[in-house]
Formats: sequence, structure tokens, C-alpha cells
Amino acid sequence: MKKLTCYIKLIALTLCIPTSVGALAQTEEAGQSTEAVAEPTRFVSGHSGSFNGERIDYQVSAGETYLKNAAGEPTASIFSFDYIAEDDDNRPVTFIWNGGPGSSSNWLHMGGYGPKRIVVPSDAEHPGAAPYTLKDAPETILDVTDMVFVDPVGTGFSRAIGEGKKTDFWGLTEDAESMAAFIARWMTENNRWNSPIFLLGESFGTTRAAAVAKVLLDDYVINVNGIVFVSQALDYQGSTPYVDDNIISYITYIPSMAATAWYHGKVDNSGDFEAFIQASREFATNELLPALFSGNLLAADKRQQLIEKLHSFTGLSKEYIDQVDLRINAFRFAKELRRDQGIAVGLLDSRYTNDERDDVLARPENDAARAISPAYKASLMHYMRNDLGIDWDRTYLNPSDPELSGKWRWSPLPEGRSWEPHYVNTTPDLAAVLRANPALKVMVGSGYYDLITPFFDAEYTLNRHGIKSDDIIYRYYHGGHMMYVHEPARKALLKDTREFINAQLQGAGKE
Repeated sequence: MKKLTCYIKLIALTLCIPTSVGALAQTEEAGQSTEAVAEPTRFVSGHSGSFNGERIDYQVSAGETYLKNAAGEPTASIFSFDYIAEDDDNRPVTFIWNGGPGSSSNWLHMGGYGPKRIVVPSDAEHPGAAPYTLKDAPETILDVTDMVFVDPVGTGFSRAIGEGKKTDFWGLTEDAESMAAFIARWMTENNRWNSPIFLLGESFGTTRAAAVAKVLLDDYVINVNGIVFVSQALDYQGSTPYVDDNIISYITYIPSMAATAWYHGKVDNSGDFEAFIQASREFATNELLPALFSGNLLAADKRQQLIEKLHSFTGLSKEYIDQVDLRINAFRFAKELRRDQGIAVGLLDSRYTNDERDDVLARPENDAARAISPAYKASLMHYMRNDLGIDWDRTYLNPSDPELSGKWRWSPLPEGRSWEPHYVNTTPDLAAVLRANPALKVMVGSGYYDLITPFFDAEYTLNRHGIKSDDIIYRYYHGGHMMYVHEPARKALLKDTREFINAQLQGAGKE
């Protein structure tokens, strides 16, 4: 395709073709249809734009893919937004989803990788109220891969149908199996079995991606070409700071708290940021971890040294650090860091701040970073109707089905099988796939200011489990959980993803 040096504004053609308008009546309790299953609904529109300087004509096919049981009866409708370039049928395809569990693909679709993006303040200021601004996103990766944004059952337009119940899809194992089934069926329906396949997930979507890669290999004999983790969350021990005796979390969060304290000027930030963060890693691993492991055998003078160093990295008072016995709960840190000013910092993105009414709570009452949620919701709803021509009477669940969170099954074992509770961990699935597929690599994108899935936890998690160090590519951004909210981080994330995909394709003999 011809390279262009000029910027070509994204043009949405006026044609939009809904292939079916049938809807299913759903019962609230069972999540099953009360009518015959109609043909899948799909809205197709043509578009053109410039991505990374390359002119692309592409089609958006937004609609349902039905999952079926062994008898061939529909059980679920998975809705996806498919961005397909007019090229050969062996073009790479990247399947993209968010996390939760219970999140639609709205965030990565409208903020990270879609060809349109919502504009919110890059400096973590409140985005205000509508009208919000939507812009073309020429930096996205449509020049190197088709993209399929997937909404799991109970999110977006996706529902259980026919013989399916919504709870059949709400669980760690059930979710992975349904997403793998969707990918295999999508590849069949779109004749893409010889296309390179990439998985890209955010937060719980990374938990999902590791598990899906294993199911694809085991049950469908599909090797994926690459996986992108945005805000990694595979082993939950390192991202669970609210369990008192979880020593690991008191280590994995230290560098993220250090980055936050640096950003807010609560520590000496006159030097080099990267050197400061590396020093916090080394302190947490080499000094704090052995001390916490020692418990009450820790010498008094060593304890005082640790208090001094924790103060220098986190900006919290020495009195507070002493009171919490060197164990800083990261969620409480968000309230404590600027408590003297009556301000709490965000959890999803600690650059954000909120002046909360109750200044004596142990942790923030609300997450300041959630201020961007209305802007993302409004932008998606506007984009679907006005650019993609999606005019449907089905409710787009964002947030998800209100029953999803309470009925989610975290147990990896079948119903009725007992198990000893432990932290969720799909890293062994990833390790198994990496061993079975030597060409597979994983890119891990992390935000420095993420107090939900700390970047040091990604390193701690993926440097274990027998995973080779050269199988993992780490990238860091000056943003939070959704680092793409920060404009320089968004551009860097897209650039790094494009380079990763191209490198994997070259390794597979692709140009």
C-alpha cells in the first residue's frame, strides 16, 4: 500500500449495513432467551484513514458471533468491533479486550488502540462534562494488524442466549474457554486460519490472555504469535495490598509509591527519575523483604534505618511508617501521601487527586482517576451511533451486568470440587505456552503511577515460573493503569506495540 507523508483525516463512509436486527428477550434470573434465536446482528461500514503515514481503506464489522454447544445450539452472543483492512486474508489479527472482570472493551477501544480516541486532559486534570472531543488516532496499529475489540458475556452487547446461562461464562476458567471459543469461531467464519494471531489485554484482560493462549493451544491447536499485556495482572498476590500478612505486596508496591511520591513532590525529586526508581527496587528487594521476613527478630537499629529509607522513597512520615510496622498498604498510601492537604491521590492513576470530604479515613473513599469514566462512556455511545451506524435497541452494558461481580467464580476447578484457596494466578498457563511455542514473545506495558497493578509486580511475576528473561519485553510509561490517558504515553504505547508486532512477524518470516 502506498505510503503517504501527509496526514489524511479519517473518513467514515455514509454506508452502514445492519445484516440483522433481531433481538432476543432475556429472563433476568436465568439469562436465557424466551424466544427463538434470531440470526446474528451485524453492522458494516466502510472507512478510510492514514495510520503511521500509510493510507488504509478498512471495514468495520460490528456485531455478534454465536458460540454453540456440542449439539450445535447457540449459547452466547459475543459482540465485537472488527477493524479489517482491505488487504490479503493472511493479514495479522489482534484480539483486544479490557479487564474487570466485567469491563467492556471501551477503554482500549476509545482510549488506546481504536482509530478514534476520546480526548481527556493529559495532565490528569478533571475532564469536565459533555460535550467531549473525539479525534482521529493516526498513531494506532491498523497499518500492521487488523483489530477485533471483544466484549465478554455480560458486558457491552454480549449476552447469553438460547441454551446458555450467563453464569456459564462468569468465571476464571469459563471466561477463558468462551474467549478462546470466540477466537476459533471468528477465524472460521472470517476464513483467517492462516493469519498471525496476537492477543492484547489490559488488567484482568492480561489474566485472561494468558489463560486463553493456553486454551487455544490445548483445545484448538492454535499458536499465537505474540501477546501484549497492558497493566499486567497474572499473579494476584503481588497486586493485593489489603491483606495484612501478604508480605509480597509490601515489596511490589514500593517502586510505584516512590514514583507517586516523586510526581507529587513529596520526596527529593531533583535527581534522575529512573535512578530513583531503580534504587527503590533494590531497597525493596535487598533490604525491606529480608526485614519483613525476619519479623520480630529485626534489630532496633536496622528497623530505624528502614524507617528512614521508606520515608525517603514514599514521602510518608516516619511516625506513620513506624506505626504500620514498615508495612505500607498501597491503598492507604493513596490517602496518606497528601493527607496534610486533605487530598487523596488516585489508585488507577496516582497523578489524579480528589479533595474528599472525610479526611480521616484510612483509604480513599473514591478513586480520583475514575473521573474520566463518563467521558469514555459518552464517546463510545456517540461513536457507535454516528460513525458506525449502530442503531440497536439492546442496552450496551458499560458498566457490566450488575450480577456479574457477585456471581463470578474464581476457582479454577469445576463446580463441586474442593480446593485450598490461593491467589489467582495464570502465570503457569503463560509459562506452559511459552515453552511449547519458542517463537512466542510477550510485551508488558506498565504505568509508573498505577496503584492497582504495580509495574514491579509485573517484573516479580514474569521473572519466575521458569520463564526465560528474553521472552518478556518490558516497557514503562509515565501514566497509570490506563497509561494511554497521558498523551505521550499513548503514542509511546502504540509505537512499542507496532514494533513488537513487526518483530514477531519478521521472526515468523513475515514482512
